[in-house]
Amino acid sequence: MEYLGNKLKNARELKKESYEDVSLKINVAVRYLKAMEEDDFSVFPGEVYAIGFLKSYGAYLGVNADELIALYRAMKLQEQPMPVEQLLYKRREFPVKTVIQILAAVMVIAAIAGGVYFALHLPKKAPVEPNVRAAKEYIMNENPEEKRLFLGDSFVVRYNETGYQFTLMNIGESLTIDSPVNDIRLDLGQEVMVDMDDDGFHELKIIATDFVKNHPNTGARLHFDLDVSSPPSQTTSREPSETAANAATAQAVPATVIVSSPTPYPFTVQTAFQGFCLFRWEILAEQDRQGRNERYFERNGELTIQAQNGVRIGASNATAVKIQVVSGGKNVPVELGVAGEVVVAEIHWIRDESNRYQLVLSRLE
Repeated sequence: MEYLGNKLKNARELKKESYEDVSLKINVAVRYLKAMEEDDFSVFPGEVYAIGFLKSYGAYLGVNADELIALYRAMKLQEQPMPVEQLLYKRREFPVKTVIQILAAVMVIAAIAGGVYFALHLPKKAPVEPNVRAAKEYIMNENPEEKRLFLGDSFVVRYNETGYQFTLMNIGESLTIDSPVNDIRLDLGQEVMVDMDDDGFHELKIIATDFVKNHPNTGARLHFDLDVSSPPSQTTSREPSETAANAATAQAVPATVIVSSPTPYPFTVQTAFQGFCLFRWEILAEQDRQGRNERYFERNGELTIQAQNGVRIGASNATAVKIQVVSGGKNVPVELGVAGEVVVAEIHWIRDESNRYQLVLSRLE
């Protein structure tokens, strides 16, 4: 019989990928990947998580998901023990004589009476106070950083010389975290972006990496990732030339001209994903479309972005996404970078020395 774990391990080794590579691409913790390959499903919070992670892992490795689930259920059936009463010979019961029954009843009554007597006459002990764990406060020393918090524990993130405190308030079907902005609710494996200083830019990412639902005594492991590399989102509408002037200070490589025109006009960014990719996008210089978006895409995923002045994009794998810019009746493909490269770039209008407008691709550091 072929084992589930061996099937996954052989498929991963055939792709020549480590646990860490796969974990980054399908957003599943390394310990869960190892557990699946070792046929150890006791580490999962519930069967629904085991089946969900099996499907994601199988899809990435190219292994049939139905076959994996069938092997998983067959393994679970084999682990169920046979009831002991089916293995033992059932001895014939003989009737107990009346005298023995009476004696047994008298002994039981005497034992109960004796227990009540001693219980009433024993000295009373002072009630023992339960051990109450004092809440702890942790300060972010590294970026990113993970901590296991218990109810009442807090985690302080310092940003722009200000400390922002996040306190774990409840562990139920989901987590409840009190933050300087508002209450945050997180499911297992879910992530949320937080705008700590209310400037329109989400500086902090929080991920619930591990907790057991409705078991607050086990605490919850939280991942904090502070993004200090990107400037705040625009708060007022600006001319394309002003957007370009500010963006130019952050450019690491010369801009690539996509389209040239006497006047700027709206454009469309069409993205098609060739593999697993964490993709971020943010509309620039539009008052009613502020804020950064983030989504994890799989193979054959698609996204269309429409912008007036500019858009900032980021990809965890430059070659996993194919981009075409539609502007002025033209459809122009653009290249972000090389395989495995993490890229942040802007597509925006600038004004050149001859007073013409150019739609350019600028990579940012």
